[in-house]
Amino acid sequence: MSTAVSYSLDRRSLDEALGILARRDSVLAGLYEQWGRPPLWRRPATFRTLVFIVMEQKISLASARAVMQRVEGVCQPFTPAQFLALEQDALRELGVSNAKIGYCQSIARAIRNRQLVLNALEQLSDDEVVATLTGVRGIGPWTAGVYLTMALGRPDAWASGDRALAVSVAESWALDTVPDYPALDARAEHWRPYRGAASRLLWHAYLSRRNL
Repeated sequence: MSTAVSYSLDRRSLDEALGILARRDSVLAGLYEQWGRPPLWRRPATFRTLVFIVMEQKISLASARAVMQRVEGVCQPFTPAQFLALEQDALRELGVSNAKIGYCQSIARAIRNRQLVLNALEQLSDDEVVATLTGVRGIGPWTAGVYLTMALGRPDAWASGDRALAVSVAESWALDTVPDYPALDARAEHWRPYRGAASRLLWHAYLSRRNL
């Protein structure tokens, strides 16, 4: 379990982490050799990023980007107050589901009421960040894990419940079936304290195989 504030991955530390993982795990080494260094995929630590991650829940990346672009077109500036001012019918017409509207409104209210202070997350340990985020309706372990990975850049971040990671593991290890999420999380334990680097490599392999 994470107990201390961790550094944020950059190009140098990502390369170091990938090198360590490659020496530990021959399959990860093969992915690194075949597909090269994965992107950092860093996003700003903002309300907009949390909304974007919610939009990505259970739909394709392309679909999520398209919906997010439409929402950005009507939410200017992209702040909690402005988002809360949008009519729900207008958001539904943009392709946002009722559930996701509720989740994003809940996050917006939490930030507006200072139940959630995004800048303060940088001073917390990984476990504390996840606990704080999942205390807000609409943010589950996957959303918190993606935010920890991409917005805070934590080296041991892990997006539990990520379908692409599970599929990439099945493809990379030539498994007969895609592992369920508890099995995936158990496998990822072997990559501590560099699960953030391992997940980037697995995502990179997943996307590269599909030319995405």
